[in-house]
Amino acid sequence: GSLLIMATIWSERSLHTPMYLFLCALSISEVLYTVAIIPRMVADLLSAHCSITLPACASQMFSSFTFGFTHSFLLTVMGYDRYVAICQPLRYHVLMSPHGCACLVGWSWAGGFMVGMVVTTAIFQLTFCGSHEIQHFLGHVPPLLKLACGHHVPAVALGVGLVCITAQLGCFLLILLSYAFIVATILNIPSAEGRHKAFSTCASHLIVVIVHYGFASVIYLKPKGPHSQEGDTLMATTYTVLTPFLSPIIFSLRNKELKVALKKTLLGKLHSSDT
Repeated sequence: GSLLIMATIWSERSLHTPMYLFLCALSISEVLYTVAIIPRMVADLLSAHCSITLPACASQMFSSFTFGFTHSFLLTVMGYDRYVAICQPLRYHVLMSPHGCACLVGWSWAGGFMVGMVVTTAIFQLTFCGSHEIQHFLGHVPPLLKLACGHHVPAVALGVGLVCITAQLGCFLLILLSYAFIVATILNIPSAEGRHKAFSTCASHLIVVIVHYGFASVIYLKPKGPHSQEGDTLMATTYTVLTPFLSPIIFSLRNKELKVALKKTLLGKLHSSDT
């Protein structure tokens, strides 16, 4: 689904706008996030001996954090894009120039890379002891911290937690701030048709944000109980599989321009294959 959206945006010149540039970048991050985790998970489910080397585990953790946080940063940038389009329409082409959009996408990827590098470096400079077995389908921080030994493990756990929570909470608050201004502006539009049109441009992004942060809050903010490890693994599996699956469906079904372009692309491919 994400690859189809990317191909449609690339081939349809009418979609070469900032909003669809950000959507294309978001689709790329989702594809890479999925490729970094799902194939290995499926291989382990089909194998009787599920093992992974330490470098491969570090690589998987780095990829999952890099692409996961890039996704969060891009959702924040898309919220800012909608804020400028609705609240500052006369300045939109100045604030969202091609150079400005490229910088926002570049900084999102750079931010994701930095978070992935910091978290992975902090975790894998620890000494691991014990059974070397983790109760998870990928190199996740809490199961790996349980294998670590040394007096500085609590400090590393606190530091990693602060980095992740600060980044995610910062993105979420910026999105909330953008939508606070957007809602205030929409309510001041005199006609009901104008309010509906303005809100419809934000609906798909808002739904994806709710899904993304809804699952993340359930995973990271729910209270820990005696059986929380199995529940955490189940919720993380659902989040890893379901969120990238839902995003292209939501964006394609809720966006009229994208639906028309997708139909045009698919019909064109079918017509050329028949010919």
